[in-house]
This record gives sequence, structure tokens and C-alpha cells, in this order.
Amino acid sequence: MTEIPNGALWTVIIGMAIFSFGLRFVFIGFMGDRPIPEWLMRHLRYTAVAIIPALVAPLVVWPAATGGETDPARLLAALATLAIAYVTKNVLVAIGSGALGLMLLLNLLG
Repeated sequence: MTEIPNGALWTVIIGMAIFSFGLRFVFIGFMGDRPIPEWLMRHLRYTAVAIIPALVAPLVVWPAATGGETDPARLLAALATLAIAYVTKNVLVAIGSGALGLMLLLNLLG
């Protein structure tokens, strides 16, 4: 692995900290004592719907556990999780059943 120079590393860390603080301050500092407008709340409702698939999709399609090769057990567990989430409309039930399904499929399919 290539070593990152200390100056570049600390520049990136400090830059990310400033950006993260600024992003949060926009909502908390400027809007903290006022109600959030309806149009903004409508858009914020979709944040989790956008972020969770973006985090999960690479782990299903190109999992590091298989060296980046698509695995039928992970695909089937993801499809089962989607189906259970659609039927139950419950995120925790879907995540739990997906985890359980993945464990069972990995044991069955190897």
C-alpha cells in the first residue's frame, strides 16, 4: 500500500471536519429555532431511501468476501429482504430477515 504523506492526510481530515461542521451548522445554527419548511421536509424524507441502497448495493453485487465476484447467496438474500420489506413495510423486520436469510443461504450454498 502507498503511504499518504502526513501533511496531505491532516489536510483532508481537517477539511472534512470543517465541511461536516458547516453542513450541520446550516441546519442547526440557521434553522434551529424555526420550523423546517414543508418543501424541505418532503425532500429530507427520501434521504434514508437513497443512502441505504447506496451502502448495501456494492456489498451485494461485488462483495469483498468473495473477492468481488457476485454471489448467489447474497443476491437471493437481498431479493428476499426487498420482498419482505415490501410486504411488511417494516425496516427492522426486513433487515433482520435479510441477515438471517443470508446466514442460512451461506450455510446451505456454501
